[in-house]
Amino acid sequence: MSNTIDYGNLTKRVVFTENDHRHAKLILRLQHDGLTQAAFFRHIITAYIESDERIVNYIDEVKDQSKLRKAKTKRLRDEGKQSVHDLGLSDQQRHDLFDLIAQEHPDL
Repeated sequence: MSNTIDYGNLTKRVVFTENDHRHAKLILRLQHDGLTQAAFFRHIITAYIESDERIVNYIDEVKDQSKLRKAKTKRLRDEGKQSVHDLGLSDQQRHDLFDLIAQEHPDL
């Protein structure tokens, strides 16, 4: 018997509660955009996990953080992107580098 876990076959249910009015507004908006709830949340989760810049910027706006800390985070992120861009790395290499930085410095 192997101790390896096949994570691709495990399922996890993500649940939270919301009031009826906001849920109805969400359903209407999803129908308008042609998305299911599952597809919507999977896309958002994927973007968040992969540090999609659009989601990261939004999260920076809404998370609890002082204005000074937000400004510093944005400045450091912009400086880092410029530095990495100047190195001439491929998109995948840049993505891998940012993953390593995020692992080493989760507070950034």
